[in-house]
Amino acid sequence: MNLFNNQLPSVAAAAVPGDGFLLDVREDDEWRAGHAPDAVHVPLSQLNARVQEVPNDRDIYVICRSGARSAQAVAAFNNAGWTAANVDGGMHAWESAGLPMVSESGSDPYVA
Repeated sequence: MNLFNNQLPSVAAAAVPGDGFLLDVREDDEWRAGHAPDAVHVPLSQLNARVQEVPNDRDIYVICRSGARSAQAVAAFNNAGWTAANVDGGMHAWESAGLPMVSESGSDPYVA
């Protein structure tokens, strides 16, 4: 784990453990275009209302398109007592690393 931007923990996309809780905070259209197969989708704008869907007894890896929105979520989680890390470079880094992606639209997955 790296520390950046005021000590926020972060990890490279390829370093997210297979058994980690991967939380995707992008908007619905971005999610439908392409996402990690095991990710859980809760848009950042809905996170406060749906926080009970996120476990507080394991590490959370938060991803968005490039890393900015997920950094906001990581800061909030860590301030509230969770253990969370930002996925460096977001889904762009995930895709560049050749990690698996799926689409909800029926077409080839891509980062929107």
